[in-house]
Amino acid sequence: MRIYMRTTMIIDDDLIRQAKQRAAETGVSLSEIVNRALRDSLSRRVAADSLPVFRMVTFGRGQPRVDHPPEALARALEECE
Repeated sequence: MRIYMRTTMIIDDDLIRQAKQRAAETGVSLSEIVNRALRDSLSRRVAADSLPVFRMVTFGRGQPRVDHPPEALARALEECE
């Protein structure tokens, strides 16, 4: 059993025109065209080397200004209980 969810999305005018045209050409609903496109896009793996390198923007001398070791977090959580 499939569960469907209605949602509102903002789609570029040119894309919705193309999707509607494809739906008319293939005899399927616009929803099915969008579902297929999402499934196709989400099924593709993104190669890690094609992703931009994450760089943390820091200010100052590059030294951490706040040090929160895991033990300090655990202690703080225990104190809250």
